[in-house]
Amino acid sequence: MPVESFPEASRLGVVVTLDEGRSDPEASLTDLVRLVADGMERVNATILSRTGSDVAMIPEVANHLIASGGKRLRPILTLACADLCGYGSGDGAVKLAAAVEFMHTATLLHDDVVDESDMRRGRVAARIKWGNEASVLVGDFLLGQAFRMMVEVGSLRALDILSAAATVIAEGEVMQLTAAKNTETSEDEYLAVIRGKTAELFAAACEVGPVLSQRPEAEQAACRAYGMNLGIAFQLIDDVLDYGGTSAALGKNVGDDFREGKITLPIVLALRRGSDEERAFWRRTLEREDLGEGDLEQALAILRRHRALEETIERAQHYGAMAREALAPFPNGPMKSALLQVVDFCIARAH
Repeated sequence: MPVESFPEASRLGVVVTLDEGRSDPEASLTDLVRLVADGMERVNATILSRTGSDVAMIPEVANHLIASGGKRLRPILTLACADLCGYGSGDGAVKLAAAVEFMHTATLLHDDVVDESDMRRGRVAARIKWGNEASVLVGDFLLGQAFRMMVEVGSLRALDILSAAATVIAEGEVMQLTAAKNTETSEDEYLAVIRGKTAELFAAACEVGPVLSQRPEAEQAACRAYGMNLGIAFQLIDDVLDYGGTSAALGKNVGDDFREGKITLPIVLALRRGSDEERAFWRRTLEREDLGEGDLEQALAILRRHRALEETIERAQHYGAMAREALAPFPNGPMKSALLQVVDFCIARAH
């Protein structure tokens, strides 16, 4: 999707300020966190109880990641969208929110093995501490617990949404694997990857709320569209942060995507606009993994030369605008306002 397809982005004049003067994006989450605090207390208790096992290594590995300070944005969104659609105080939303967090944690455990990552959420990755086999198997345990909770809720439609999401997420990860190191990857192909591997869980997390509330299909679709577009915006900002953020903001090492040969949107844009010499640089570093001293700095210089980071933020702002628009059918109120602020949080992480 070229920037010309949404002319408003070309007038934004975005300046990427990734190292200095960073605003506090956490402020945009304050209202939402406060509104779902009681529900999240129950979600956290559920998570703690469901990681228990007679096999000592399972809670050790699971809690290493679960207790590492993640924002739990996806389960927060499940509770928020349920509340937005009039769901009461039953256990259904709590169990589905916990299931969503387990699904997310499982994908992180699996991803770190696939990507050979050393850090996750600012800590040593579980695979480094316990090994690849334990990370994969504990991820499988968490997926099993997630599906048990879905069944307990008793909503066949919610089970269908989240089980379908698990399939799509796996497909997205495989698509990313095939796109890795492929400098011929197009923007459309890359967007398909992040819709699957990241945005699908955001979408499902938001969609199950109105399903539990037995709201009309139009409201279910609106919440799903909000989550999908928010998830795409979230991932695009992560792509930017990998080339100019901080390890604290990313929860992993800056430049990991580059070192792992991942083709992300900034790279796709730079490849499309670059010279033959620049394309040869990307083929050497990403396709052949022939990395040398100063290559990350050179990659960043090329990305800046072609405004690839700025335009990736513009794409994220575009998807953020669509997420906001998706909530238009819902009446104004504290929860809707807080969900709109989440879009600000996702985008502000780049500034």
